[in-house]
Amino acid sequence: MSRSRPVDTAASALMAVAATQGVRRLDRAGRLPGGRDRWARTNHAGAPVSLVEGVALAVGTATALLPVRPAVAGAVVLAGVAGALDDLVDDGAVRGLGGHLGALRRGRPTTGVLKILVLGAGGMLAVVVHDARSPRGTGPHTLAGAGVVAASANLANLFDLRPGRALKVALLPALPLAVLGQPPAAAVGGAGLVVLADDLAGRTMLGDTGANPLGAAVGAAVAHRLGAGGRWTALAVLTGLTLLSERISFSRVIDSVPVLRELDRWGRPR
Repeated sequence: MSRSRPVDTAASALMAVAATQGVRRLDRAGRLPGGRDRWARTNHAGAPVSLVEGVALAVGTATALLPVRPAVAGAVVLAGVAGALDDLVDDGAVRGLGGHLGALRRGRPTTGVLKILVLGAGGMLAVVVHDARSPRGTGPHTLAGAGVVAASANLANLFDLRPGRALKVALLPALPLAVLGQPPAAAVGGAGLVVLADDLAGRTMLGDTGANPLGAAVGAAVAHRLGAGGRWTALAVLTGLTLLSERISFSRVIDSVPVLRELDRWGRPR
């Protein structure tokens, strides 16, 4: 279990806000790599949206973490690059964990398989460095922590199906974790709050480029906060949800429960 000084946590949040806003200004000036058209997409409702939100969140979170948790910043960057590869290269023909693993068994590796490997590497980076500096050192609990980071990154992407949904799910644990002194949670919380309004309005979306870093940062905060038993429990829950998503629709479940449906729709144009 670890936490930083309150000044580090507050500084991470403020730096994330500034860096995220900076990327948004670059986008408005047409200065992002590839130009605006490169990041244009169509959302679930068939409306045009921009993936710049994902770029801004990833850059803002990583920039804020670089001075205080550089290993987590590296994991966030890896998650963002892997997500961008999916967003910009993958044709979407193969979906879900089972689909990507099935394609690999048939000798057809996909960007999804590459993303799994990269997220795993990012999780190890974020947790090994932290555990090596802690009194308990590294061990099996380190693997569990790395799994929490990778699984959280993947799960955030699974929730990114409606405006604001992934951000709400991530901010729910991120904000209290920030109060408890976790810079990764403070950084992604600051960046997430900057982009939330545009996401809810359907003007921008996270995409894999933003959802994977979002989940990775929250997962790192969880792994750094929890002890060995807590990590294994968190990993079991995250794995269960991931496997469950292969069989049921999260959107259908949310829409069928009135409280969840209202929370999910909160903030969107009616």
